[in-house]
Amino acid sequence: MRRSTATVTMTAALLLTAACSSSASDPHSNEALGKSSTPTAPSSAAGSAANASAAFKTVATAVPTAHLTGTVTAENDPNHLLGRPNQYTSKVTFSDSRVPAGDTSHLDATDIGKGGAIEAFATPADAEARAKYVQAVTKSMPALAEYDYQHGTILIRVSHFLTPAQAAAYKTAADKIS
Repeated sequence: MRRSTATVTMTAALLLTAACSSSASDPHSNEALGKSSTPTAPSSAAGSAANASAAFKTVATAVPTAHLTGTVTAENDPNHLLGRPNQYTSKVTFSDSRVPAGDTSHLDATDIGKGGAIEAFATPADAEARAKYVQAVTKSMPALAEYDYQHGTILIRVSHFLTPAQAAAYKTAADKIS
């Protein structure tokens, strides 16, 4: 069956438009994650920092080997996601003294491999989408693998250098976050 030139041209134009959209080139985009592009109101800087910070205080009480190493700001966020629609509203990084120093000497002090990070989101759905995204990306790259524990709007990301039993303490701590 022959297609008309107009049909072929229109189909090609639609495919080109789809290929150039942000969801095709940016896996973090709202469309790629199946979300609306309507932005959510970001929390104030002081309020949003308290979310991840408060969660860390709960975690550090349950996991005394965890030590705060940094608070992520819009200026130092390596992922450029802080405060963006459907992304984390606050984030802190931490080290865990049980992580073997020899395995992580090449990493920056705030790298998840040194211990982990806590990301706070506006909604549980946003936290779940981030957890699924991180798991999908790291699944085929063992060097980037990590343990991820979501509780409500909080996502705790933990270094793969910890044993499963050691990392399980973070899951227990996540369940205590209110």
